[in-house]
Amino acid sequence: MDLMDFEEHNVPTKGPVVFVEGLPGVGNVGKLAAQHLVDALGAELWCDIYSHDFPPQVTVETDGTVRLVRCQLWYVPANDGPAIAILTGDYQPLSSPGQFALVEGVLERLATLGCDRMYTLGGYGLGTSIEDPEVLGAATDLDTVEALKQRGVKFEEDEPGGGIIGASGLFLGLGMRQGITGACLMGETSGYMVDPSAARAVLAVLEGLLERAIDTGDLDEKAQELDRITHQLH
Repeated sequence: MDLMDFEEHNVPTKGPVVFVEGLPGVGNVGKLAAQHLVDALGAELWCDIYSHDFPPQVTVETDGTVRLVRCQLWYVPANDGPAIAILTGDYQPLSSPGQFALVEGVLERLATLGCDRMYTLGGYGLGTSIEDPEVLGAATDLDTVEALKQRGVKFEEDEPGGGIIGASGLFLGLGMRQGITGACLMGETSGYMVDPSAARAVLAVLEGLLERAIDTGDLDEKAQELDRITHQLH
């Protein structure tokens, strides 16, 4: 196996495409939002991505079988809105070379579809419970900053402190070199547990950007259940 092994199944033939990334991170906000997007829009599996740089383990499925941990690239055809490619995954690569290999491999495939816009998703940890999370942004250009401000996205000086680490930041940085504009959308979260409320806030912004209706009913139920558990713990 190469450092990053792409096993393609159904290769899209139409473009252009908007790219959305949501891998595990703070509060698993990006992962939860991206997987919900896949399910809500009925995305088709494009390829499975395996790597020596993922943790050395398998995932146990609900039926008792196991599989290697992986990332997956999905595709939603254009339909009253742009075509969308979505990256989900069990883990992010563990090393810098692995991160670059994953991002460069995905960008190479997106280039064949004429991708010119991307949104990476994540959480912004505040260390305390948030009842009504807002979305913090960081963008590739000032035009995108202004467009997102009009949708209620916050841009604060020197935040997030230390920059954006991992795939969410690297996709924006390397994508810019290929002429792709975009932004990282970060839902405010405590950072202590999986946060469906923050994922829902991110999807509310993304819904308008993708020109797609996104049913977040399942996330609403998960958020309510998490609130009940939190109150019980208190």
